[in-house]
Amino acid sequence: MQVKDLMTKKVFTIEPNDMIDRVFFLIHYEKLRHLPVVEKGKVVGIVSDRDMYKALGPKSNSKVIESNNNNNELHVVAKKVRHIMKRGIITVTPNTPASEAAKLMTEHRIGALPVVNNGKLAGILTSTDILKVFSKLDSAQNKKNNSSEKTQSKKG
Repeated sequence: MQVKDLMTKKVFTIEPNDMIDRVFFLIHYEKLRHLPVVEKGKVVGIVSDRDMYKALGPKSNSKVIESNNNNNELHVVAKKVRHIMKRGIITVTPNTPASEAAKLMTEHRIGALPVVNNGKLAGILTSTDILKVFSKLDSAQNKKNNSSEKTQSKKG
């Protein structure tokens, strides 16, 4: 099994000069945890939901998150993606074995790998993508085992 069999092809991206409020919006409204940072078509970093929350600081820090008098709007203080993104990221190709990608994620304690093909972003592989496959394989194995047990009990 290869990365191309598991990866998500529709990827939301951000740019280094985007403001952090765009990250906040995408993470909350698109239910994302990782956003590749792309500049001139090349992956230059990644921002996770944890990076964003760390940048926002503690909830009690009123200088980072401001609300208006009616408490109807949330204003995230102006900060650019380039100030919170992780650089020097690990990437894989669509033809990378899935087991190798999983090993990289485990060894480096990361939750996502941008998938790059010919220097361009082709998708993203997340720990959730890998867990989905593991769950399907485990479920199929359990069904097979249960079926085999039933066949053996009928014979005995």
